Amino acid sequence: MILTTTSLVEGRPVQRHLGIVTGEVILGANIVRDLFASLTDIFGGRSGKYEEVLSRGREQALRELEDKARMVGANAVIGVDFDYETIGARGSMLMVSVSGTAVVL
Repeated sequence: MILTTTSLVEGRPVQRHLGIVTGEVILGANIVRDLFASLTDIFGGRSGKYEEVLSRGREQALRELEDKARMVGANAVIGVDFDYETIGARGSMLMVSVSGTAVVL
């Protein structure tokens, strides 16, 4: 399955557009990760724990998008777009959503 943020795949013309497909994942943050993140904010540097959660959410959302594209008969998804939001009480959860157009190349 080809996944791309571009609207075409070089040398592979789109034969059929099959519609929009999406993948969404909501991940909870925990107090330990929040504590380490706040220390990182104070002392500087990157927050590895939050980066791990973000990466895991992105991978899961992409897998869901790919699964839905396969279900409609696609062999590629073009125009893939990512969105990240915090939701819940005081932003305690992270939502990763991804969308794109399922196509047959």
